[in-house]
Amino acid sequence: MIGLDTNVLVRFLVQDDPEQAAVATALIASLTEDAPGFVSREVMVELVWVLERAYGHDRGDIAQALDGLLEAQELILDAADRVAIAADRYRRGGPGFADQMVALAGQSAGCSFTMTFDRKAAKIAGMQSFEANSEH
Repeated sequence: MIGLDTNVLVRFLVQDDPEQAAVATALIASLTEDAPGFVSREVMVELVWVLERAYGHDRGDIAQALDGLLEAQELILDAADRVAIAADRYRRGGPGFADQMVALAGQSAGCSFTMTFDRKAAKIAGMQSFEANSEH
């Protein structure tokens, strides 16, 4: 198993740099279920950020790319169950993918809730703003 960095996935998905895209595509094509690539949660969060901010892709296209990565038999995604939930919520609008992953990580760790100053993130189940919980 080998780890894949964000830039490898970006080159593979976006195909914007011919040389690097060819290398990334060849690497991913060489992966198998027996010799998979590993994608960390951090890479998934950064990938969404890069696709949104640097490339201007919309949520629907990004969520579709996440679905493809989740379905790939030759990839192991860290916290794939959380990534799938976050991708679905992200696709439907509201708080961003990173906020969804933060909320799900807290829930998975057994947190009663995750405190935030971000009003939009506070709308996610498992998140709470300081305004809503003034004793903190």
